[in-house]
Amino acid sequence: MLGVFDENLQIVSRELSLNARVEGTKIVLDGEEENVLIGGEVIKSLVDIVSAGEFIDKGSLMYCIELAREGRAKEIAGVMQGVVLVTSHGKQIKCKTVGQKNYVAAIKKNTIVFGVGPAGTGKTYLAVCQAVNAFKSKEVEKIILTRPAVEAGEKLGFLPGDLQTKVDPYLRPLYDALGELFGFETYQKLMEKGTIEVAPLAYMRGRTLSNAFVILDEAQNATREQMKMFLTRLGDGSKMVVTGDLTQTDLPEGKTSGLKQAVTILKGIDEIAVCTFSEKDVVRHPLVGKIVKAYEKENTSKSKGGKR
Repeated sequence: MLGVFDENLQIVSRELSLNARVEGTKIVLDGEEENVLIGGEVIKSLVDIVSAGEFIDKGSLMYCIELAREGRAKEIAGVMQGVVLVTSHGKQIKCKTVGQKNYVAAIKKNTIVFGVGPAGTGKTYLAVCQAVNAFKSKEVEKIILTRPAVEAGEKLGFLPGDLQTKVDPYLRPLYDALGELFGFETYQKLMEKGTIEVAPLAYMRGRTLSNAFVILDEAQNATREQMKMFLTRLGDGSKMVVTGDLTQTDLPEGKTSGLKQAVTILKGIDEIAVCTFSEKDVVRHPLVGKIVKAYEKENTSKSKGGKR
């Protein structure tokens, strides 16, 4: 719990301006009363994480400190309860943030879920986990994963092969997630049978997607017309999860993101949920959260400057 050479305790001390030390079987916190109380809540959260069999890395520690500052430290214990999925190698996938737990619960409860937020929050990976769960429990007969074939500052045209070959690099994160969760051999067989389909968004036109778990990834790059087309493909017995980051749109200038429009006009409709992630939900390297926050601050400054 304390980390190598009490590293975790040192981070708590630094972040909360405390003098934290171990005396025998006790942890002593010295400092301003408010910071001591917050530090105490952080320590309790770390105990909950360790008790749940989880490893405490710097990211999870910083998340505990953030929640404690907001008076929400007790929510950590609930996050660690329950396993989302067990991978083909026996690894347990668990939620790591309150935002992730709410997202998973929303997917279970609703027919269409929008997961909107920065990179590294687990939006796509957790959606794929739920798709695998639904398939294994026979709730659906097929898993369909799709992305808009939009160029992120690079050109597709020079690449060899047909459209499917050209967009395969864009779909690679989805392939990797499925391979890990199903096991490579099982995944390959399901792909060959057509039980798992990974395709560009343009391939969805004219279809009705029934008894399927459908995930639209990188949806910020779908136009309004594409988003409407995709959502109206919903058939009986299906679920849809739409994920994206509105700060990373690669659409041509003048084109409005279909994701941005959809979360605005569809919010509040029964069986449709919108889950918004923040930099606090970033579960990659702790620096990723700080990078996201810095860019958000820059965008906010530009918006204010434009209004003036």
